[in-house]
Amino acid sequence: MSRISRRPWGAMLLAVVLAGSTTMVPPADALESVPAAPAIAFPDDAAPGAFQAAATTKKKKKTTAKKRRRTRRAPPPGGVYARNALVMDAQTGEVLYAKNADRVVPIASLSKLMTAMVFLDQKPDFDRMVEITRAEINGGGHTRLRRGEQLRLGDLLHMSLMCSDNVATRVLVRESGLPFDEFIGRMNRHSVELGLAHTRFAESTGLDERNVSNAEDCAKMLRAAAANPVIQDIMTKRTHEFRSATRPHTVVNTNRLLVYGRYDVRGGKTGYINEAGYCFVTWVRTQGRDLVAVVLGAPTAATRFADVVRLVQRTTAPTFAPSE
Repeated sequence: MSRISRRPWGAMLLAVVLAGSTTMVPPADALESVPAAPAIAFPDDAAPGAFQAAATTKKKKKTTAKKRRRTRRAPPPGGVYARNALVMDAQTGEVLYAKNADRVVPIASLSKLMTAMVFLDQKPDFDRMVEITRAEINGGGHTRLRRGEQLRLGDLLHMSLMCSDNVATRVLVRESGLPFDEFIGRMNRHSVELGLAHTRFAESTGLDERNVSNAEDCAKMLRAAAANPVIQDIMTKRTHEFRSATRPHTVVNTNRLLVYGRYDVRGGKTGYINEAGYCFVTWVRTQGRDLVAVVLGAPTAATRFADVVRLVQRTTAPTFAPSE
């Protein structure tokens, strides 16, 4: 439509407005050029603004229902998600519960319990300052330590047992006074002395999947480690603060049972590599009884602790009877 042809229509519309008319109908070609507004359906008793509120409420209800379904999800038969599990009376050695407890599997950083025992056999000076080198950092995974940093052997032992620092553990082995092969040999000989017939070590940190054991051996290994007062004291600390030669550190224990406050925790160690899954061994005292619980191959970090809580509750229940 040209500028000249639009003038009559403009005049006509102006005349209609001035006449007070409430209805304006544009020409047919103008109607075709304007797209129709989309239709919106509202609930019968709702104003347009309530539509969004109704949709949001429905979404919240759906989310809440999903959460309820997750909360009500029952544990698998046997009570634990972990592939291997065991509960042992810490005083008598009686096995109270077992799930694939004799199966030999990788144990990840549970290996550090044996590393600590062999290290302490060398009568180290905990106050001696040592330096972190590139050799320990390379391939050591996540660590709080830096190359060239200097700190006490005692603080490195805390890092090894509390937060499973692999670099700290490697430095302990280096500073033990034993060649690496000899150190690993002593770990394996000590396993034999403790009667851990299914336990083998290829290195000191647990990063190697050839470090293997079964749930029953892991329970015995924790009992032996906790018999050393130095190891037990470190394993039962929630946090440890210290300062290296250059900066402060705070180490937090990865054993969440220390935070829960549900039990008197006498010791514990966590571990994880892909081949092992999430592992946890702990010694707790509850209802006047000492129990060692082991879970190997749990699917998540949180599951391993939940599994242990269920196992302890189960084995201390009045109607409990030992299984397998």
